[in-house]
Amino acid sequence: MAAGGAEEQRRRLGRLSALSVYRRAAGAGRLERRRRGPPLPAGGRRAKARPRRGGAGSGGPEPEAPPPPPPSAAAPPSRVERAEARPRRGAEPEAPPQPPPSAAAPLNRPERAKAPAGSPEAKRQGGPRPAGEGDGGGGVVGLLRRLGRLEDSRQRAAELFRWLVAPVAPGEFLGRHWERAPLLVRRGDPSYYAGLFSTADFDAALRGGEVHFGTHLDVTSYAEGVRETHNPSGPALPAIVWDFYQNGCSLRLLSPQAFSPTVWHLLSILQEQFSSMAGANTYLTPPGTQGFAPHYDDIEAFVLQLEGKKHWRVYSPRTDAEVLPQFSSANLTQAELGEPVLETVLEAGDLLYFPRGFIHQGDCLPDAHSLHITVSSYQRNSWGDLLEKLLPAALQMALEEDVEYRQGLPMDYLGYMGVANSDAVDARRTAFMEKVQSLIKKLVNYAPIDAAVDQRAKSFLHDCLPPVLTQSEKAQSVYGFPARWQDGGPCDVDIRITKDTEVRLLRHGVVRLCNEEAGVMLYYTTENSRVYHKEEPKFLEIDPEYTDSIEFLLSSYPNHVSVDTLPCETLEDKISLATLLFEKGILTTKKPLVQV
Repeated sequence: MAAGGAEEQRRRLGRLSALSVYRRAAGAGRLERRRRGPPLPAGGRRAKARPRRGGAGSGGPEPEAPPPPPPSAAAPPSRVERAEARPRRGAEPEAPPQPPPSAAAPLNRPERAKAPAGSPEAKRQGGPRPAGEGDGGGGVVGLLRRLGRLEDSRQRAAELFRWLVAPVAPGEFLGRHWERAPLLVRRGDPSYYAGLFSTADFDAALRGGEVHFGTHLDVTSYAEGVRETHNPSGPALPAIVWDFYQNGCSLRLLSPQAFSPTVWHLLSILQEQFSSMAGANTYLTPPGTQGFAPHYDDIEAFVLQLEGKKHWRVYSPRTDAEVLPQFSSANLTQAELGEPVLETVLEAGDLLYFPRGFIHQGDCLPDAHSLHITVSSYQRNSWGDLLEKLLPAALQMALEEDVEYRQGLPMDYLGYMGVANSDAVDARRTAFMEKVQSLIKKLVNYAPIDAAVDQRAKSFLHDCLPPVLTQSEKAQSVYGFPARWQDGGPCDVDIRITKDTEVRLLRHGVVRLCNEEAGVMLYYTTENSRVYHKEEPKFLEIDPEYTDSIEFLLSSYPNHVSVDTLPCETLEDKISLATLLFEKGILTTKKPLVQV
């Protein structure tokens, strides 16, 4: 009887899923918390001191992985769909737009566009081919490998961006869509993003044992207008994660660049194109479900559909205040939305771009799962964000240098100024307002614009991913230097840089000189971590006489220059500076220093 009762109870209760256990323990309706990492203290070392090496495995460049086999079939011609947003005050970037093409596609009716660069159709049309096409390698890894053969990192970034928005030309994209309106590109090529990230890569990340709920992975659901986050505590073990998925939850892997060398490589190149942090999240959604409520973000979003398909709806900003917002929105209800300006089903190989402030939601169709990666940039990278640094510095300088800013306010100004007196007609009010306007206008003369830009660049370099080295770059840098233990002792340890050694910067954007109160600082990215702000900002405090040499290296890039041509006072200083920068991974040599 007892045994039969237990069996009946098992049948009645059924299998306890991870989702049901979580809901019993924590309850439904937990709010998703948005995380912002606090700034970390800086740390560095003077140039003439021997630098301390960073911890092994914490970051820094790595050689690229070998490419996967090329796709078996070429893509059919692409199609492009555009949604023109209604004009709004202040929504236009400073640069004038590029001339629009002769005709744009009507909403949700894709127009025929040029085939992707490199496809047979493009060759018939006489279109451009990707850099290095025809010399081996396929998929995204093959593309990155070909880009690695370009000498200038700025050209690599421009070509990768061209591939990202193809077949739309970068100039057309920037003139018609960037910060303005969504863009849908239907490529009809499921292999376009081959090798970038897959469900197998997702599973491998989970099996690596480093993924933790909340820190790296969010488990979410959105049903009947309710958005929930179901994160337990602790490591995201495959059995638990896949049980959540099986029960209808979406999985958001935060910062996949920390787990995928290919995503890391792609973002590390794109960040130089944007001059702003390039980040990413991946989203895996079960068939027939939705993981997130409608909302808008504070980033420019490029949605790359990797597997399956997903139904998307995109809506224009509802008010002028929501155009290019500084911060993301809370979850919105369906009742708060109007009609979408773009509605589509993304399939593997397609691209959807929408600017910050555009409300969006995506749901899976009943017959297929969806895996996509959202590449993002331009978070807090506006004119207003620059002025937040610039104006306080300008005011401080004006107070120090101009007595007019230090003169006292009128004794009776409280009697005629303030909201209570705003409608009063008073000559004293007019004079007061004119004085304030004069001081504000004069403030521009004290604005340290270049210094403020350098401070933003310093923050950007802290945000940056470390560069991914090609095999040849590794061989010509400290990361491939053949120091080793052999025959009972260290071998090939000495870094012998001479006046004839030819050197250059690893990347154009790898360093930034900043003149600060404490001295001249050289910030660099080669020792950054793949995990956002896991490492402190990396910098060297250098003697002022070295600044001309740093600027010379920057202006000479991508050409190699001999150490003897560095504008330092002595040959010893030239070799000392070059050796230090080589040891930090900032400089590479034209030929390996040691032949093995």
